Amino acid sequence: MALSKEHGLALLLNNIIVFYVTLVPVFNGGVCARILTLQRPSNGSSVSAVIVFGDSTVDTGNNDYINTLSRGNVPPYGQDFVNHTPTGRFSNGRLIPDLIASYFGVKELVPPYLDPSLSTEDLRTGVCFASAGSGYDTFTAEILNVISMKKQLQYFKAYRKRLEMAIGKDRTRNIINEALFVISCGTNDFINNYYGLPFRRQSFTPQMYQQFILNHVKNFTQTLLNQGARRIAVAGLPPMGCLPVVINLNSGDPFEDRGCIEEFSSVAWNFNKMLQKELGKMEKSTQSLGVVINYIDIYNPLMEMIKAPTSFGFEDVNSGCCGTGIVEVSFPCNMNSYVCPDTSKYVFWDLVHPTERAYSIVFDAVLPSIVAIVKGI
Repeated sequence: MALSKEHGLALLLNNIIVFYVTLVPVFNGGVCARILTLQRPSNGSSVSAVIVFGDSTVDTGNNDYINTLSRGNVPPYGQDFVNHTPTGRFSNGRLIPDLIASYFGVKELVPPYLDPSLSTEDLRTGVCFASAGSGYDTFTAEILNVISMKKQLQYFKAYRKRLEMAIGKDRTRNIINEALFVISCGTNDFINNYYGLPFRRQSFTPQMYQQFILNHVKNFTQTLLNQGARRIAVAGLPPMGCLPVVINLNSGDPFEDRGCIEEFSSVAWNFNKMLQKELGKMEKSTQSLGVVINYIDIYNPLMEMIKAPTSFGFEDVNSGCCGTGIVEVSFPCNMNSYVCPDTSKYVFWDLVHPTERAYSIVFDAVLPSIVAIVKGI
């Protein structure tokens, strides 16, 4: 069954950016920090804290505290999380920053910075500044009224001052020097902004916009270095053409033809090559300061799951577990949505975000690169 041209156009015009919006009532506030920072004994790692910036791939709940429709703090989000609690994470469970913090024995979960109940210990061991719907391009964050990357840096500077007041400047400086900084952003810049709206395309070719975003990445990373960051992990883009929402909006027959849209994945692939090269240059120029900056490849692990799903135990790679897989571009994952009976069989939880199991596989694949940062390799 194929969508009519009229129906397809209506979906495109009315829903081009709605896939990050949950049009349902939201819970006031968030989950208390005590739930978000369950501790386990340290494994003796030298990671003092995990500090996170970016978009919905790493937002652990900041959007719960701002005036935006882009929230994941309603069921069925979080159905496999602690106590089945929807915390604002856009998945059924944990995100990669949580897995990183747990692996290094810092803490089990990374709390959102805007949670008003954070303790000094929560701050000392790291927080998340990310915001679902954000991007390196400031205009991207304005689309859904979320926290821009520039504002995330401002929050980080405020966080540092709070920590200095609580434990002193010397201890704060040491924590930041030994922290692992995680940045995951950029997909919204291309999908929501460049391809979703006409404004940037009027001024930039795809190649020009790639360079424009890359310059923002470099400036953002340099600001973190100026603030004392020495270990930085920067994630590249996923295979954007394989996201269910991109397939829905760009396939000639989204009911029958669920293959990846090569144009979008090619843009991501080329951008990642540029990013990897520039990060290498930045690291080389700052090695005397003990800086380690690693590109984190999330593109290939996701593409391997999509190309060979049975090798990983997946059955569905092109639709979301939450929603129908086709029309959730119109009706985002919410408490009234259909939810698949077995999330472990799906790569994607909703039309954009991976399931916890898929995130775990990506984490296993990128772990050597993260460990290399910690070891200073």
